[in-house]
Amino acid sequence: MEVFLGVPAADGTGIGTAFVIPDAVKRAIPQHRIKIDQTNRGWERFELACQSVIQDITEQLELLSKTDAKDKIQREVYETYILMLEDPVFLKELKDFYQRELFNIEYSVNFKAEEYASRLRQSGNDYLSERAQDITDIFGRVLDEMLDIHPFDINSVPDGSVIIATSLSSADTIILSKRKISGLVLSEGGVSSHVVILARNYGIPTILGINGLVKKVHNGETVIVDGKSAELLVSPDKSTIQEYKLKIREEFNRKQALKAFLDKPAVTKDGIKFELLANIGTIEEARIAKDEGADGIGLFRTEFLFMSENGASLNAAARSFSEQTQFEAYKAVLEIMGNKPVTIRTLDAGGDKLINSVDIPILDEKNPLMGLRAVRLSLANPQVFKTQLRALYRASVYGNLKIMFPLISSVSQVRECLKITKEVQSELAAENIPFKKDIPVGIMVETAGAALVSDCLGKLCDFFSLGTNDLTQYTLAVDRENPHVADLYNEFNLAVLRLIQMTLNSAQDANIPVSVCGEMAGRADSVMVLGGMGIRTLSMSPKLISSTKELLSRFSIKELEAISAKHLNELSLIVEK
Repeated sequence: MEVFLGVPAADGTGIGTAFVIPDAVKRAIPQHRIKIDQTNRGWERFELACQSVIQDITEQLELLSKTDAKDKIQREVYETYILMLEDPVFLKELKDFYQRELFNIEYSVNFKAEEYASRLRQSGNDYLSERAQDITDIFGRVLDEMLDIHPFDINSVPDGSVIIATSLSSADTIILSKRKISGLVLSEGGVSSHVVILARNYGIPTILGINGLVKKVHNGETVIVDGKSAELLVSPDKSTIQEYKLKIREEFNRKQALKAFLDKPAVTKDGIKFELLANIGTIEEARIAKDEGADGIGLFRTEFLFMSENGASLNAAARSFSEQTQFEAYKAVLEIMGNKPVTIRTLDAGGDKLINSVDIPILDEKNPLMGLRAVRLSLANPQVFKTQLRALYRASVYGNLKIMFPLISSVSQVRECLKITKEVQSELAAENIPFKKDIPVGIMVETAGAALVSDCLGKLCDFFSLGTNDLTQYTLAVDRENPHVADLYNEFNLAVLRLIQMTLNSAQDANIPVSVCGEMAGRADSVMVLGGMGIRTLSMSPKLISSTKELLSRFSIKELEAISAKHLNELSLIVEK
């Protein structure tokens, strides 16, 4: 038995079979001249690669239902791929270029596919623009076949696995909701990274920071993940397995005991009520939130919904996320939650959350987390923003909706967002489409800039939501997913707490509600400090709601205030020393 020690990220214990995800291989297209007598051999390799890809697609087509609506859409995509690979006009153009210019076949295929796709993108036609992305996608698969690159399919992870990987992309995290994952162990990432947030949502024990693990653990080995002690046990003996099975049983019994709080309000022992909301990213998570007794949804991360759609199949091409598709998703969540409030955050794409859509450019930025992301990306792409707002307002008649803008850093951004919101309302009214006009519109306070001018922002907004993950990251200039500076990421830093208090004071002065929706909202130590500071609304992973109710029931507000004051005083004394 081997034991590896990492950094604790999500509590819990899991026993399962190791599934090691290999590090991604980046496609590099070689470019060199060839001789005329080498062209036949190169063309044969291209044709064999096309046949292999067509065979693979044909096999996937046979697995799809002919009646299911979602399968019908995927079937149309696959059939389009085959038509493209067999298109005589394109193949003639490619062959002529290849034989005339005498570049190697891989470069020739990539060059002509990109050239053809570029022409379609510049056509000004939405349908043709989508076909351009199809061309890039399908001939990319042919190139992978020719270069012997076999991208890993995250959908091949079976139930009961403990995933071992260097890191998971935002799109790959969707597997956490599709499979019964026993544990997650990553070399890279931070405790407030998006993959860890999702793991907590699904109750998956998670460990970070064990370097080179993909080369130390082998597929099929029995492993144990102890999320609390951050230990990974590889090939444990029988007695150790029995010991951890007992621990899993104890954790299960505690969860059963917490069920007594499911239908109870969150109340301190002196009767002060708290509102406990849930953070979600999918429709399925809304159902989990309801089952866990959430008072509503405090944060619906719509970018994860986009990633889920995009990740439907490994090689799905980028497409436009239609108003209707979004409307149906928002409607579903609102209907699940009934009269309870549902706060939906507009798209927080960009940075570390890249979305494969023809409508949203993927930029090569030196510092993407400080670049064109979140509300900045929406304002730079107003049609994408309007499409989402139209879907939200249309869905508003089906529940208790609130709309929230992410990563606000100035008053002018809020004014611009509200201007576009008014335009959308006018358009819907002109089209006689029903919607609620009085939907509360608020912002996430997750930059120091927003916190410092929160007194001004409070005059424009209906509510604040403190996003403490990014607030901490930006205030302390610490990349929360960078293991080299992970020890500097501290939500209890005095600067962060002062910005939280400043925002809370501004909200009280403006007479608007304020909540916390970062990871601080679900941790026992920070719940007590935040409660003592005056926060009464917390939004967290659905699985943490009952334990938070139980925690609050053991303290009075005066006790929470004392805990908070003691903590702040200790921090101030450290500064004075």
